[in-house]
Amino acid sequence: MVDVAALSAELSGAGPGAVVKRALLEHGTGAAISFSGAEDVLLIELAKQAELPFRVFSLDTGRLHPETYRFFAVVEQHYGIRIEYCLPDGPAVQALVRQKGLFSFFEDGHGECCNLRKVEPLRRQLSTLTAWITGQRRDQSPTRADVPVVQVDPAFTGQGGAPLIKYNPLADVTLDYVWASLQGFDVPTNALHARGMISIGCEPCTRAILPGQHEREGRWWWERPSDKECGLHKR
Repeated sequence: MVDVAALSAELSGAGPGAVVKRALLEHGTGAAISFSGAEDVLLIELAKQAELPFRVFSLDTGRLHPETYRFFAVVEQHYGIRIEYCLPDGPAVQALVRQKGLFSFFEDGHGECCNLRKVEPLRRQLSTLTAWITGQRRDQSPTRADVPVVQVDPAFTGQGGAPLIKYNPLADVTLDYVWASLQGFDVPTNALHARGMISIGCEPCTRAILPGQHEREGRWWWERPSDKECGLHKR
């Protein structure tokens, strides 16, 4: 078991690349990068630069934008990898849609749909790992203001039910840092960013933001800022 306190002290003030490399050195292919958006493709770039084996997984909810699926294919080709796609349980999704329709989340919140399409597939994937690497940043939303660089995951367990280590290499950096890095490394990005979508999720639950709006305001815009999580990340 990783000594999280010691590792946190070791990585205090370390750059994102150093955190990614340390995670890969510590866990090998028992760790995997969670990939969906801009922050995550930066993590893949940093893992590639570390010149160590790494894995990448993504939650395919079945309701992503066409541009996102094309983006995934571009990333696979650019880095010479195969993303491990995690799909929801078909019968469970079918039952929800037959009972409540395709857009029930506009009426009763996104929690039920996200749980079926994202949380449970993530739980299954994490149960095969010893650690995961995420693109969370403290400046993304009020719910992420205290994201640590390294932690024992408070919501999920890993292989054999053992504690799961969670690395958040970008916790200390800003959105401007992320975009400067992406441009500097000349890595692929989702075409939807150019249309004003900064934080990108499922198609029905994502919209462009206006100048001056926070990046997460385009996600689940009909709900309170304190509710803008899908259950993947808990403090």
